[in-house]
Amino acid sequence: MRKLFYSHLVEIDSLIVELNSLDLSEEEKNHLVSLAHSSLEHTILDAILSELSEEDKKLFLTHLAQEKHDKIWEVLNSKIENIEEKIKKTAEALKIELRKDIDEAKSKH
Repeated sequence: MRKLFYSHLVEIDSLIVELNSLDLSEEEKNHLVSLAHSSLEHTILDAILSELSEEDKKLFLTHLAQEKHDKIWEVLNSKIENIEEKIKKTAEALKIELRKDIDEAKSKH
């Protein structure tokens, strides 16, 4: 899996442990982990893009496509106040929702 610019801020290991407690095949677990990563990425990108101007969005997305993490952080830190905290809060909110889904799945078994 590729390293994302926010990897140092967000972990989903606790979700993976919870998924492992479900009675699922390895393929199903891997698919759900992949969905969790994808959901996290989309949610974080949406939160970031909603705070950038059109010009800054283009610059951010160019650096993102080229995986220039230093340049991404330059843009984010100069344009969005407390960006690291916002990313962490966005990720936590999604993880809470995903945990609710996992708990619901557990209760149905």
